[in-house]
Amino acid sequence: MSQFEHVLGAVLARVPQGIRLGVERTRAACERVGRPDRDFPVLHVAGTNGKGSVSAQCEAVLRRAGYRTGLFTSPHLCRFAERIRVDGEPVDDETLARHLESALGLDDELSFFEVAFVASMLAFREARVDAVVLEVGLGGRLDATNVVEKPAVTAITRVAFDHVKQLGDTLEQIAWEKAAIAKPGVPMVLGPLEASAERVARQEALRLGASQVLGVGRELDLRTHSGGSSVVVPGCEQPIALRPSLRGAYQIENASVAAAMCVLAQASLCRIRAEHIERGIAEAVWPGRLESLWDGVGEVLIDAAHNPDGVATLVEFLRGGGGSWSGPASTALVFGAMDDKAWPQMLELLEPVAQHRFYVEPPGRKAASVDKLRGKLQGEAGGDAATALRRAREAVGAVGLVVVAGSIFLAGQVRALLLGLPRDPAVAL
Repeated sequence: MSQFEHVLGAVLARVPQGIRLGVERTRAACERVGRPDRDFPVLHVAGTNGKGSVSAQCEAVLRRAGYRTGLFTSPHLCRFAERIRVDGEPVDDETLARHLESALGLDDELSFFEVAFVASMLAFREARVDAVVLEVGLGGRLDATNVVEKPAVTAITRVAFDHVKQLGDTLEQIAWEKAAIAKPGVPMVLGPLEASAERVARQEALRLGASQVLGVGRELDLRTHSGGSSVVVPGCEQPIALRPSLRGAYQIENASVAAAMCVLAQASLCRIRAEHIERGIAEAVWPGRLESLWDGVGEVLIDAAHNPDGVATLVEFLRGGGGSWSGPASTALVFGAMDDKAWPQMLELLEPVAQHRFYVEPPGRKAASVDKLRGKLQGEAGGDAATALRRAREAVGAVGLVVVAGSIFLAGQVRALLLGLPRDPAVAL
């Protein structure tokens, strides 16, 4: 067993603690190691869906502008190291083991996610990064990442129903939790939110002292024209062209949030120019999101959609001619979800686009049983992921499309199978 595997085992031993909201433990741990979170400008991104894409786009822009970057995201698709990246690449196992071990030794009460976050701060400080993009883990107000005292800019991408036990069962409550990453004197960007959620998020951000709030469709003028899409950001002389490499109509909205964040971050990161924003957004990569892979016979479309809002965007992509979709009769769905997710609504949305359905139970935490899934919508028990993929391909042949959705952990599992990638245990935190 390597040192990394040994240390990762100790980190995984804290998974049974589950989700532990609150910033006090993390703040105290960061104090013990000299507050590495104060060593660099931070772009802080919250949201139900889209925050990973926006984080990836922002990080690509910063690299294009010549900055050395840190990127912290969660969960991982295949390897734990995906959570902590320097200049776009996962930190190597030896370095990661050192920092995880240091974080573990700070407090026996730190949760799995808190250990990962503190380790990321240590790794970024050691790497002497110029700027960091932080994706919120859960919510915002009580998320470990909210120990950051004065980020360069904050954002909320989209607000939808997810983690309702922790965040509330109304969009307004969820928006309030996420808006609590706002800080005095720091601007905030809002993606396209439902009207009542937008109102609550804006009010809370301003109450907390945000210097300004720029919302897509309000202060940010998102334009679609014959040449594509662009966004007008206050303070920019020209519209910023949006040509995201990431697929799906909603990525234009995500790109507008990322563009605005990078414009506002210029106060701390003065080398950023409009051309860096345009090229970074065009070059950003975020695996497992409407990603087309090959199973040796035909196309497999992998999407990490794990709530109704995410699944709705997947369905919109398919119906808009995305991938090789040519109708439900030639589409096979491989679906699995965590039991605490809104999988009945997800299946309702997916029913019209896939006639053949194969159900599996993904790794991560308690999955919805195959029997439950079949009880909601007719389909077959797929067995393990590899068997389900094979049976799905047999059902639609070489010209058909296999769609994998319902859980980021299933997306990671299938991606590893198709690309022959190594995998660390899936962790739903």
